[in-house]
Amino acid sequence: MKEQLEQIKAKALADLAAAADMPALDAVRVRVLGKKGELTAVLKQMGKLSAEERPVMGQMANAVRAKLEEALEKRRAALDAAALEAKLEAEAVDVTIPGKPVEMGHQHPMNRVLQEVKEIFIGMGYQIVDGPEIEEAAYNFTKLNIEEGHPSRDRSDTFYFDDDDSVLLRTQTSPMQIRVMEQQKPPIRMLAPGRVFRKDEADATHSPMFHQIEGLVVDEGITMGDLKGALETLIKRLYGEDAVVRFRPHHFPFTEPSCEVDMQCFKCHGTGETDGQVCSTCHGEGWIELLGAGMVHPKVLEGCGIDPKKYSGFAFGIGLERMAMGRLRINDLRLIFDNDVRFLSQF
Repeated sequence: MKEQLEQIKAKALADLAAAADMPALDAVRVRVLGKKGELTAVLKQMGKLSAEERPVMGQMANAVRAKLEEALEKRRAALDAAALEAKLEAEAVDVTIPGKPVEMGHQHPMNRVLQEVKEIFIGMGYQIVDGPEIEEAAYNFTKLNIEEGHPSRDRSDTFYFDDDDSVLLRTQTSPMQIRVMEQQKPPIRMLAPGRVFRKDEADATHSPMFHQIEGLVVDEGITMGDLKGALETLIKRLYGEDAVVRFRPHHFPFTEPSCEVDMQCFKCHGTGETDGQVCSTCHGEGWIELLGAGMVHPKVLEGCGIDPKKYSGFAFGIGLERMAMGRLRINDLRLIFDNDVRFLSQF
């Protein structure tokens, strides 16, 4: 039995050392140390030994098992280390290979112009306010002195949510005038930028969804001259001191007197033509409408609890996309919404 144990140990140690991978190593373990392995078979013969030989052989058998288990663990650790090394080598990154350039993002051209407009008005003491895009008709129309039957309330112009036309996607940010005046007493200087929605066909200067910036000032002694000064400050700061603008008399239900402000078309420079064709940006007009403005109607002030005999104010609504077009020389409004990287990368 002693010779058998020595032979089993010698052969098993050699096989363990020669095992090239985990399956081969496990095969040696099962063959030698398993329940039906060679070492177990020898131990089953212990009953045939004399009482004096049995402890000696048992001690030798345990020593052989311990030696083989130690060799097994060493070989398993060596194979694990070799497998890890091979995996690391296979997955190695060549740090000398040039990396892929990462393009840095930047502000969308429209947001860039919006930020400029905000900074100009914040510098003049205005506060920035925000409000709901889903609005009540009372705030979008009625409280702004736009009565039932006005064309702007027609379903062909406005997106309504219900049959009684009481809830809609706001057509202007002007409702924020009312909300601010109801919550705050003069002096008021506010600017309300945001998305608005109208049933317009998309073309070079129109979109069913666009952005408007509503401004409002209410205080004692406010005049049309203050309005003109504020708008001229904005336009000169945005477009330069040589910007050509005009103020035209107009009518809005919520302002009286009212005006519209146009900027000379930057593409045709007021001629209405480019390359012998009608200018696609201003449609041959030579001017691009920027905004509507005027003195806040006394009825609107009174409806918000402000005494029109003591206070006066002016309001204006700016189309942000059109301001961005003039500021960045964009000749088609649809380019702003297409999100073409080739276009956006120019800014």
